[in-house]
Formats: sequence, structure tokens, C-alpha cells
Amino acid sequence: MTRDNDTAGLSGEEQVTLRSPAELADALPYVLGFHPDDSVVMIALHGPRGRFGGRLRLGIPRVREEWPEVCDQLAECLIGGSERRGDRPGGIVLFLCQEPAEGESGREVMERLRPLAQRLRTACGGLEVPVFEALCLSDGRFWSYVCPDRRCCPPEGVPLAMPGTSVMAAAATFAGVHVRGSLREMEARLAPLTGARAEGQERTLDMAGSRLVPKILGGVDCAAVREETLDLARRMMDRLRGAPPIADPGAADARDDGLLDDEEAASVIIGLQDRMARDRAAQWMEGPDAEAALRLWRALARRCVGSYGEHAAAPLTLAGWVAWSSGDEPSARVALGRALRVDPHYLFAKLLHQACNEGLDPELLRQCLRRDGADQAMHAAVHDELRRLDGTATGTAPEPASAEPPATDGGGHPERAGRRWPARTTGPGGPTGPGASAARRRPEGRARTRRRSGGRGTRSRR
Repeated sequence: MTRDNDTAGLSGEEQVTLRSPAELADALPYVLGFHPDDSVVMIALHGPRGRFGGRLRLGIPRVREEWPEVCDQLAECLIGGSERRGDRPGGIVLFLCQEPAEGESGREVMERLRPLAQRLRTACGGLEVPVFEALCLSDGRFWSYVCPDRRCCPPEGVPLAMPGTSVMAAAATFAGVHVRGSLREMEARLAPLTGARAEGQERTLDMAGSRLVPKILGGVDCAAVREETLDLARRMMDRLRGAPPIADPGAADARDDGLLDDEEAASVIIGLQDRMARDRAAQWMEGPDAEAALRLWRALARRCVGSYGEHAAAPLTLAGWVAWSSGDEPSARVALGRALRVDPHYLFAKLLHQACNEGLDPELLRQCLRRDGADQAMHAAVHDELRRLDGTATGTAPEPASAEPPATDGGGHPERAGRRWPARTTGPGGPTGPGASAARRRPEGRARTRRRSGGRGTRSRR
């Protein structure tokens, strides 16, 4: 089986041929750029030699009743997306990756997930695309749901190759491709702080919200808050840039956390809920700014603790954007995916996530930011390119892009800019957001309500 080089990050002149389930299992981290934890991974195959094409990853649904619907959606997403790009796959390879629970063996994981593998194979077959191989990776071993040959795929499973010992690993190392650890480790770099540090940060966020939110909502002082936010973020980036590099990611993140105090972190987190401030911060996506900006956005995402979890959508989206702009698509997808988990309606994250998954060139968006630095122009560019691609694949003329309504005061006044900001009232228990028990999923046009009382600052939905 021929490995598509641009998917692996190898040069266009090199190819790696995978001849067995063992080589497929070993190749997976190099395809994704990380070791997937608790994941369904599907990769499209094209041409007579099975060239790797589009791929997708999703966390394994914990509720078994959801499996049929999820399987149908995944098959449609991968096959339909390939067709829209003009290359219907000839087959699919499937991976189910999950570590055993306490007291469970890898083989028991494999058997527990067998109905999921079968349902995915049925969903793909229903769209007339066969699953050529389906592997379960667990506890350092792999099993094939397809291969009946006990000589290569025995019931007890096959040990995975030692990291760095395979042909794929050698080719990836030669090409400068690096596996960034596990998905769990990548997400840990973006997860909120815990313990006493988190409690202190939440109190500081309360104070920053009380100080800054009235200025942002009032509109009169919004521009001043925006400039203060960007100036403070710049100074924080300079501080991070001046620190010596640390190879270990966990130690590097801990060091960065120690370089930022709670008050300045809270001020920038609240300030980034202003759409114009966020868009201007997104211009720090290349050159000497990119690395320091990525470290700052990760650190600020970790400071969105407690009831401020949804505030992380802004720094997470910025982290995803800078990672993608810098060529690190795996890290970008992780950050953007997490942004959409904390706020599924955050439009900027939705557009960037779709653009990244559709294979758009980030230079298209960088040009918009260099020229306009505007949220509206960036959104319009993404819509135009996605419609162009769709129109090319289907042979129909794309519809005109519909940009968001412009902010009448340059993005400063949140209500006129079309943002969803929580109403704030004062009751016996202090400031509260009405409708705190509203359903999580609501029509796009409804105002956001809080899930718990004690109004926590302000939030932009874009």
C-alpha cells in the first residue's frame, strides 16, 4: 500500500509502501502527527495502489446507542468530503484506539469495540466504499477485525513495533516529521489549571470582569480596553520570548505559567472577548511573533478556569490559528476542536476548523489579516474558498458568500456588532445571568445564558 507523502509530511518525491496490518498500525502516529487516544480514525484510500488521502478522527462515543448515527455521519463525512474535492475513495482503512480500563485487557477492549468496527464497515459499504482493513490498537498491541489469518493476526494480538524502529519511522525522521506525543498529552497543554492556583485565578477573573465588562458593554471605553488588552498581551509575549527554551513540553508550560501573574492573565482573557481585540491579536501569526503568541494563547487557555471555561474559546482559537499558520496542523486541530467543545457556537473556531479540515491554504487567511485585520474579511475569504471548492467538485456555480454584518463602531460596541453578550442583573446573590438553566443546545440566534449563577464576565460568540 502506497503512503501519500503530503499526508505524512514527507517530501513529494518519497513514498513509503505499507505491506501488512503491522506496518499500518505502526504508521498511524506519523499519519496524524500524534498518538491518538480513545479515537476512531478513518483514512481514505485512492487509486490502484491505495494512496492515502483524507482522514478524520473522532473520540469514541461512550454511549453505545449513539454508535449507529455516529458511524453514518463519519462515513458520509469522509467519503462526501473526498468527493467534494474531486476524488472519491476506492477504500478506507479504519483504526479504533483505546487503552483498557482498570481490570480490562487489550483483547477485551477489542471485543467490546467489535460492534463499532462492524457498524463503521457497514456504513461505508452502504456508500459503496469498502473498508479494506480495520484495526484495534490497545495496550501496546493490535488486532485486525478483517484479517482471518492467525499467522499474522493471532487472537492474542500482535505487539506494536518499538517506537522509532520501523521503515515509516525512519522515513519520517529523515523528512523531519515528528510525532508530538499522545492526543491526551497535547490536550493537557490546553486544559484549565486545577487546585489552589485555579481558585485564585477565578477570583481574579471575577474582579477583572467587574472592572472591564461595563466598559466593553458601554461602548464608550471599549477602544481603550482593547488597546490596554493588546499592549498587555504584547508585554507578556516579550516576557515569554525572553525565557530560555525548555525541551520538555510539560516543564515549558509550567515555566510559562509562572511567568504570568493572575491579574494580567485575567485582564487579557476578558479583553479578548472583544471581537476586534481578538482579530488584531490574530495578526501575530508569523515571523518572530508566532512562537511567543502560541505560548501565550496556550497559557491563557489554561487560565480559563471554573465558570470561565467558555472564555477559553478565544485563546484556544488563536492558538489553533497560530499553529495552523505555522504549519502544525495536528496541534491546530486539537486546539480548534477543544475551542468548539467549550463553545460549539464560536464562529471563528468553526470557520478555521472547517478551513483546516478542507485543506485550505492558510496564506489565504494571512493575506486577509495583513490587509484588513478584520473578522468580516477573514470570514468572507473562508466562505468564498469553501464555496469555490464545492462548486468545482459539483460542477455548479458557487453561491455568493454572505459576510457577517459589520460592526458599526469598528467592532467596539458588542450589541451593534451582533455579538451575544449575557445580560447582567443584580439579585440577592449578586450579579447573575438570567436563564441559567437554559438548554445547552439552542438556536443560533438566541442570547447565551449562563449555566451557573454569579455572572462571570462577558463573552463574544465570534
